[in-house]
Amino acid sequence: MKGLIPAAGKGTRLEPITLAIPKELLMVGDKAVIEHVIEAMKIVGIDEIAIVVGWRKHAILDYLGSGERIGVRLTYVVQDRRSGLARAVASGEHVIGNGSFLVVLGDNFFYPKTFLRDIIDFHNKVGADATIGVAEVDDPTRHGMIKPGENNRIVDIIEKPSNEETPSNLGCMGVYVFEPIIFDAIKRTKPGLNNEYQLTDSIKILIEDGCKVFYRKIEGKHIDVGTIEDFKKANRFFSTL
Repeated sequence: MKGLIPAAGKGTRLEPITLAIPKELLMVGDKAVIEHVIEAMKIVGIDEIAIVVGWRKHAILDYLGSGERIGVRLTYVVQDRRSGLARAVASGEHVIGNGSFLVVLGDNFFYPKTFLRDIIDFHNKVGADATIGVAEVDDPTRHGMIKPGENNRIVDIIEKPSNEETPSNLGCMGVYVFEPIIFDAIKRTKPGLNNEYQLTDSIKILIEDGCKVFYRKIEGKHIDVGTIEDFKKANRFFSTL
């Protein structure tokens, strides 16, 4: 299995810090948050990883290099236009190939780092076309929200709904296991929220096509390092480890 890390976002909610550096290079403890993601992939045996870069891409290349320092092999894909997460995933199609692959957002901090094993094993066990890592969230307007069905099937998914519109309290945590069929769904995806190509809309296409789309609850600690407060929260938590 190969890995893909979208890291092309501008991080406007973290300005002025991100005027100089990508949000994925914000330090959580002794290393950048994206390095924590790479280490989590390495723990589960994924050592071929594509990183989708855009904003301040040279800083990410300078920090990570070939991946030799971390013990992985990195390939970089440039997303020239930030047009949504679906397009970021699609930009890695030519390096992912025809096998299953894992997507983890580059600005997410998780603990423990072994959490990926559970979602990968579940995906393989049920023969899923897509498995989405979810957790209970307080603010649905920051997440793709799922409508859960029987036996961990997802029957609907909505990008950043209001509190009144959300189908549940289970939100996407930026962790996905996909089969290559997702690339066909992305090609059929139209611009959605904020006129961007949303990955949740591509997943919805899979659901409507009758594909096997499942969710798996992620245990442990998850912090989306997308705001100044969450950045501070991640470092406060790391200091307790």
